[in-house]
This record gives sequence, structure tokens and C-alpha cells, in this order.
Amino acid sequence: MGKPGSGFLDKVLGRLDRLDAEGLQHVVRRLAEERSLLDTLFNTIEDGVLVLNREGRIEYFNRAAERLLGLPRRQAEGELIQRYVPELDWERLLAPAPRGFTRHEVEVAYPRPRFLSIFSAPLEAEAAGPHGVALVVHDATETRQKTVEAIENERTEALRLLASSVAHEIGNPLNALHIHLQLIERELRRLQPADPLPPVTDAAPFPPLPDPEAWAQFVRKLERYLQVAKGEVSRLDYIITQFLQAMRHARPQPRPSDLNQVVRETLQLLRPELDNRGQMIREELAADLPAAAFDPVQIKQVLVNLIKNSMQAMSRGGVLTLRTGRATDGVWVSVTDTGGGIPPEQLNQIFEPFFTTKKKGTGLGL
Repeated sequence: MGKPGSGFLDKVLGRLDRLDAEGLQHVVRRLAEERSLLDTLFNTIEDGVLVLNREGRIEYFNRAAERLLGLPRRQAEGELIQRYVPELDWERLLAPAPRGFTRHEVEVAYPRPRFLSIFSAPLEAEAAGPHGVALVVHDATETRQKTVEAIENERTEALRLLASSVAHEIGNPLNALHIHLQLIERELRRLQPADPLPPVTDAAPFPPLPDPEAWAQFVRKLERYLQVAKGEVSRLDYIITQFLQAMRHARPQPRPSDLNQVVRETLQLLRPELDNRGQMIREELAADLPAAAFDPVQIKQVLVNLIKNSMQAMSRGGVLTLRTGRATDGVWVSVTDTGGGIPPEQLNQIFEPFFTTKKKGTGLGL
């Protein structure tokens, strides 16, 4: 098989010694036109193209290479490639490749962090001197990111399924425990005397059972312990319910809805608790707010969680303000309170699952 090359150039080389001045001028013009055409073609390619001599000095590069590697347009020619891509293994580039080319994966920090796939192929001596190399540089940052995200999503999904299964299995015995605690409570109530008894303390020792009054005190003490156990079981059940809801990632069901109405319904639901805390509600709802496409059930749950966070962030008293308004692409709602605010160092963590600053919080509300 013959060597690839320019048909015009082969003809010129065959009769170069017979060309006069006019012929040489014609040859130079044709070569300049071919160079200009190649420059135009290479500069339309999104991948970077470079030609290096055997020492690793840059002989040619297109605009994509300039952009991907941060090469200065007028200064890079003649410079060593390692100056601009120190991560590149030059010795490996020169090593013979069974398929005629080799692939290299490098991460660069300049001109911005990228992940590059670099394909190298040897050039013949006529093109760039002995052992010259052509490089094609492809920006694989987005592809690599998608691959990493796909792997992470698979891992997250596996953990989600495992966690949901474990939470479900824990929920079953919790339900049984809650039912039996209720049965024990019912039986203890049957043992209570009709007449009132003096209060008991945890420090009081258990007296002999034949004493009716002491026995009644003992029953009341057990009842109190039972209430603590029931409260903790209910809390565990709540945590598991919140966890399962967070893991399910229910798909939103958007439909034309009235945001002001959702806000009012949410406040009506939580108003007794707000009143009990002595907290004022300020409604600044935009008049004539248009209907917008959103899932009212999910938005209501978001508002419940935000308002509860605000209630807990304020000491007794305080003002809770809810505002709505119209944006260029829809509607918006904001929840503001007069609490102490979120410390700057925690702002990046508030949406992480299980992150909480409360002693009995689940970290799943937001």
C-alpha cells in the first residue's frame, strides 16, 4: 500500500528541479491554499488537534486545542507540550502502539478543571521529523461526570432500597410493640383503685404486694413508665415514617392550583400549635395571584416542614411571615421568622438527609 499524501505535492516533488520562477510561484500559491483549507477544516473541529516533533515541541495546533489546553496563540509553537500539559506522559506517547494509536486519560486544572481523552498517533518523518506525534484531544468531562453520576445513582438506589427494606422490617415489630403496650396500659387501668392516692416518686421502693395502697402506687408507677415507653415507640414510628417518605421520591403530580389557598390551608392546620406557642402569623399574600402548575400536596408538605422549623427556631412568641408573589415564570412563596437564623457554617448542610441541630430531630424535614 502506498503512502498517503497530497497528489499535487507528489507531482511537484517529481518535477521540482524543472520548475521556473513562475512555476515555483504557482506551487507556493497552491501550497498556501492547501494550508489555509486545512487550517479552516481543523478549526471547525470541536476536538483539539496538535502536531509535535520528536522532542515534544508543538509544531501546529488548532483553535480547539488552544481552548482546551490554554495555549497562547502566538507563543505556543516551538514550546514543549509538557509546559502546558505537565500531566501528559511524553515517554508513553513515543512508545510504539500495536493499533497505531494510543489513548491517554488526563485531568488538567488549567485553563479550567477538565478530564481529557488524548489520542496519539506517530507521524512519518516527512511530516514532523522522525517519531513526530499527532494528538487529538477530546473533552470527556461531561461524559465522565455522567458516568460518575450514573454509578453514584445506582449506589444510592441500592442503599435506598436496602434502607427502605430495613425500615419496613423495623416498622412491623414496632407496631406490635405499640399494640401490646396499649394492652398492658388497659390492664393496669383495671387495677387502679377508685379512691385517689398520694403521688409517688421514682425513688420509692416497691413494697410488699399485700398492702393495697402500696400496690396501687406500684401500678401507677408502672403506668408512668409505660407512658414513657409508648412515647418513645411513637417517636421511632414517626422517624421511620419520615424516612420512608424521604426515600420514596414520589413523582410530583402538577396541576393548576391556587398557591394562596395552599398557604391558608397549611396555616389553618398549624394554627393551634402556633397559638399555643404564642407566635403571631403575618400573611402577606399577593392579591389576584394566578393559578400555577404544581403539586399542592407536596407543596403543602414543604410548607408544613418549613413552618415547623420556624416555630422551633423562635422562642415563645415571635412572628411568622408568609408571603406569596408572581414571578416571570410562575409564582413563589417565602417563609420568614424572627428566630436566630442559621449559622453560616451550617447553610451547606441543612438539606443533607439526617442533618439536624435538634436533640430529637430526624433531619428529614427539609
